Amino acid sequence: MKKLSLIIFLSFTVSAFSQKEKKRNIYKPYKVGFLYNYATANTIFKDPDYYYTTSVFKGQLFYKLGDWKTLDFDLIVQPQIQTLRHQLLNKHFVLDTEQNYIEKRNKYTQLKNMSLYSVEFGVSVKKKIISIIEIVATVGLGLSYIDVRTERLAKGFTFIENGSFGINFKTTKTSSLYFGTNVGHVSNFEFSQPNKGYNIFGFEVGLSFILK
Repeated sequence: MKKLSLIIFLSFTVSAFSQKEKKRNIYKPYKVGFLYNYATANTIFKDPDYYYTTSVFKGQLFYKLGDWKTLDFDLIVQPQIQTLRHQLLNKHFVLDTEQNYIEKRNKYTQLKNMSLYSVEFGVSVKKKIISIIEIVATVGLGLSYIDVRTERLAKGFTFIENGSFGINFKTTKTSSLYFGTNVGHVSNFEFSQPNKGYNIFGFEVGLSFILK
């Protein structure tokens, strides 16, 4: 239900953005950026069943959604590549009632490298604190493809969900540095099995430039 609500919210936001911007070129962002994120499943979630880390490289396109009182809203389109490392730590997570369970245990308990490719759509809320500093909160949903099956997630089509909180530091008239934290989840909304998914907590740094 929460995932459905997030999809509806983001769809409504994108629709409202399209209506507001229809008289202008909606494909031209007012700002572009790059972001690096490192996250793991073993920081605050501490799941003893598996090891999982991700290094994320995002391109960012920023579009103005509007403002309300002291808040500014942006739509962020974020194509990205994630390099992942995963290992099943608790072999008994694969039940002995499963077909070929010994083979699966041997396979999944090996440390493996994986990749995830995604386009994420985020909505950010910004509030200026002083002239060069603003706080930023972002919620995002992405359509993705993961290239390796594990005991927790099927290979193929999947979703990513992210929530971030951080600070923008204005470095020049047209550039800003961003430092933040994020929580995220990867799953396929029960389109295929297995679908236990991954939960992550991480840190991120970004650089953005306002276009003239």
